[in-house]
Amino acid sequence: MTSRRPAPAVTLALLTAVLLAACSGAGTEPSPGPASSAAQGSPSPSPSTVSPSASPSASPSSTPTPTPEPTGSQHPDDVLAGWSLEQKVGQLLMVGVSVSDPAAVSAESVRDKHVGNVFLHGRSTAGVDATRELVDEYTSLVSRRSTHGTPLLVATDQEGGLVQVLRGQGFSEIPKATEQATWKPATLEKRARGWGDELAAAGVNLNLAPVMDLVDEDAAADNPPIGYFGRNYGYTPRSVVRSANAFGAGQRAAGVEPVIKHFPGLGRVTQNTDTDARVTDDVTTRDDESVRVFARGIEAGARYVMMSSAVYDRIDPDAPAVFSPVVVGDVLRGDLGFDGVVMTDDVSAAAQVQDRSPGERAVDAVDAGVDLVLASADPSVAPAMADALVAKARTDPAFAKKVDASARRVLAAKDASAG
Repeated sequence: MTSRRPAPAVTLALLTAVLLAACSGAGTEPSPGPASSAAQGSPSPSPSTVSPSASPSASPSSTPTPTPEPTGSQHPDDVLAGWSLEQKVGQLLMVGVSVSDPAAVSAESVRDKHVGNVFLHGRSTAGVDATRELVDEYTSLVSRRSTHGTPLLVATDQEGGLVQVLRGQGFSEIPKATEQATWKPATLEKRARGWGDELAAAGVNLNLAPVMDLVDEDAAADNPPIGYFGRNYGYTPRSVVRSANAFGAGQRAAGVEPVIKHFPGLGRVTQNTDTDARVTDDVTTRDDESVRVFARGIEAGARYVMMSSAVYDRIDPDAPAVFSPVVVGDVLRGDLGFDGVVMTDDVSAAAQVQDRSPGERAVDAVDAGVDLVLASADPSVAPAMADALVAKARTDPAFAKKVDASARRVLAAKDASAG
């Protein structure tokens, strides 16, 4: 991944980077360290790195790509009227923007590949004002040519505990979910609204939280992505639903959309999909209580659901959930009746998905019914994902219809949030 700055000036000061292996939401989540650190509930130690702010380098000299020709329906009442295929595909992608050293490809993806959404990843103690400055530099890339004039989803991971991207002046220190779950729902909702107000002030409108994974209390220490770090809202369906919905309601009241994750549940796996391949859940069924907690989140108003990348042997043993038409279409869309935006966990660098090329990951996810593909830990793969989606849609009319359907869902969710 190139270390050049994007075309916009990036002035965000840095926190000493905490090297945490990514799990959900784009390379911001920890992975367990050795047994000695597990007893302390802390990640394994890693080298410290500090990257001072530097003057931006000039963007690469290149001839701007022309605005592609519109495709599909041109009926004036169609929300996609006048959109090119490339622009529609761009709404289905979310590219990572490092809060410490943004790569040039992040800005190029928005400007030249029409990517319509960004994710702030890493760790920062620069505070609200500096974060807003960074966000503004990317939202300024929105134009009629790049995103058809449609505003970006600006996302981050602000769960609390070790999974909190943004800190510093103006941002609260958010406790981990197991502590949040001890508060009364009204208290949690009020505090979550305050945390949402902070995100909104920084220009963030989508938070990849709350976690709704149901973790077995007796096996929590053996559940690397969730239970090990106390990212779960207690250990019962009642506790998870009560607290996660309170968190979501507070965020939504502040104008920040929550994303419930990781469907159909990562609370029973014994490996981390970021760092391990062939991660499998051989317990969960399509009518399991871990699935039903997500149904309650959807009933409470969730517009976004993030998919797990694990394989669920008792639902669809043939593909990770994020690539499974059974899990996405039959269970989430069908059984639970979810008609909002379905998004992937980070599929840019996770070990679980490395058996596919970046382009195949994007195509397989959208083909399964996913609407939004997240490429954050390694944003350099975003252009290849965009190209693959465009190529597939040009040669496969059925897939092109799926692209249109997903683009409409993303645009509808953006419109609902703005309203």
